[in-house]
Amino acid sequence: MGVPEYIQRMRKHVGHDLLWLPSVSAVVRNDAGELLLGKRADDGRWSVVSGVVDPGEQPATAVVREVREETGVDVEPVRLASVVSHPYTYPNGDRCEYLNLGFECRWLGGTARVNDDESEAVEWFPPERLPDLDAHARLVIAQALAPAERAYFLPVGAVWDDHADVR
Repeated sequence: MGVPEYIQRMRKHVGHDLLWLPSVSAVVRNDAGELLLGKRADDGRWSVVSGVVDPGEQPATAVVREVREETGVDVEPVRLASVVSHPYTYPNGDRCEYLNLGFECRWLGGTARVNDDESEAVEWFPPERLPDLDAHARLVIAQALAPAERAYFLPVGAVWDDHADVR
């Protein structure tokens, strides 16, 4: 799918300047406990499946849609695990600040595969053998796998740079 039409229209007005966007990330586990990751086409890095929430769309609906679009896998959101904002600069210079809702998701079915142009590869990984991931993906995974009663968020007054070294 690539860049949503809504964001393409916004970029015509703001160029590469910062956009504030709602997004979702999915930490999907299969029956073997493996985690579903995608290798991003834009920067070649492995990450959790993520995407922008479309205008008028609920976040839980967006996470189900994004996982299906990018990987061909059907999921059920189990719980909201994290809420953080983090910056991202794309290789073309586009800057975004994402307000990201990280969901723990249960695999319902489907065969993991590259299902659109946003990923170079899609694979299941045992949690103890994850590829190199950026700080945001590590945080979202850690919080989704943690036994918690509420969603994680950065402390009041904290900025992302204070937590960019999360392991």
